[in-house]
Amino acid sequence: QVQLVESGGGLAQAGGSLRLSCAASGRFLSINVMRWYRQAPGKQRELVATITGGGSTTYADSVRGRFTISKANFNNTVYVEMNSLKPEDTAVYYCNAEARNSAWTVSNYWGQGTQVTVSS
Repeated sequence: QVQLVESGGGLAQAGGSLRLSCAASGRFLSINVMRWYRQAPGKQRELVATITGGGSTTYADSVRGRFTISKANFNNTVYVEMNSLKPEDTAVYYCNAEARNSAWTVSNYWGQGTQVTVSS
């Protein structure tokens, strides 16, 4: 089992910045991929950013150039630095991890979500 604990959400003004953190703990052999998703009220959950175990990153078009995903391997933590925030970035942000539990199994885990609100 893997537990994901997010932190860093809150209120920011348009043009401001926030940094979210997600710490993974529990029993696993490795973390293959970590992702940040977000879900705004009345909308589907969307993928925001991805980082692989090797450090490769991808971003949604809506955040590319403004958000930066990174990770610290020593403590299994992933971050997303969010700059030039816009009101449309307002959402609950969720951390997601794909973890190898054994030589034969890979499982997907979700954090509890953290609210980000951007005021205009």
